[in-house]
Amino acid sequence: MVNSDRPTMHDVAAAAGVSQMTVSRVLRGDGYFSQDVKKRVADAAAKLGYIHNRLASVQRGMKNPMIGVVLPTLKNHVFTDVLAGINDTLSSLNMRPVFGVSEYSATAEETLVRDMLSWQPSGLILSGLEHTEGLKRAVVQSGARVAEIMDADGTPISASFGVSQETAGADMARHFLARGHLRVAYLGSQGGDDLRAAKRFSAFRDTLLAGDGEIIYERISKAPSSMTLGRDLAATCLQKAEGCDAIYCANDDLAAGALMHCITNEVSVPGDIALAGFNDLPFLAALPQQITTTHTPLYEMGVRAAKYVALDSPDDPPKEALKTRLVIGQTT
Repeated sequence: MVNSDRPTMHDVAAAAGVSQMTVSRVLRGDGYFSQDVKKRVADAAAKLGYIHNRLASVQRGMKNPMIGVVLPTLKNHVFTDVLAGINDTLSSLNMRPVFGVSEYSATAEETLVRDMLSWQPSGLILSGLEHTEGLKRAVVQSGARVAEIMDADGTPISASFGVSQETAGADMARHFLARGHLRVAYLGSQGGDDLRAAKRFSAFRDTLLAGDGEIIYERISKAPSSMTLGRDLAATCLQKAEGCDAIYCANDDLAAGALMHCITNEVSVPGDIALAGFNDLPFLAALPQQITTTHTPLYEMGVRAAKYVALDSPDDPPKEALKTRLVIGQTT
């Protein structure tokens, strides 16, 4: 039931002692106003319970402050810094992110994107470079600015701000070879739906094999990534993979869980088994041993993507491959 007594912009203007145009522009973040005027308008709107209708502004041809963001999961710590970079940047530009989670399903991602596009967002931020053809067509036809993050190995729809997963995997393989780790196991999650992890492992395997190493055990669980999963996968690996001298994990969560299993069961790391992960997440600093990993500029990735979709730059869409960095810890 519609409440006929809901407050109007006229009510806010009267309470704040300003014009309706001033209220409209302040609430849209359009133009310069003193902090006193902004506070009076905000206080009046809050006291009256007034909610500004942004869609009405969009229908009048004004820029929609909404930016759609679709991530593959929130169950992995890797996206915390990415989200922080996106949110901090959009907030500074008076834009607002709206999030969706696909759980690594391409069809779910397309559904989310189509729903978001129906609200006419100014931009979209997507993860990875692989999407359904339907999603690509919808994005192109919408005219919304789009930026893809996390990956640089492939062809983006428009702009991209990612890292080369293939380079990161090859760098870690060369490190393993240099340390004499030749009989290697690989542990992954998400049932192989994490295409960026798959690219990374493919490059790791190829480089390892070229250096006379071998993959003697491979297990990619269907479960989401977690330290608990990493612990369980490592336990099974060390039981089944005789002669294994190193484990390469798809990410830091799995590597941390594997380290906990080794410590609990008095398996020397890296004496008996070497361990490495990916992403260089902050929580690694709290572990008893520093895990060898690959640093990825997650926050910066979010910042650059958010700036691109939020600002009207006339330049050609950038395709930036941000640098990764091998972090050699105490586990290799």
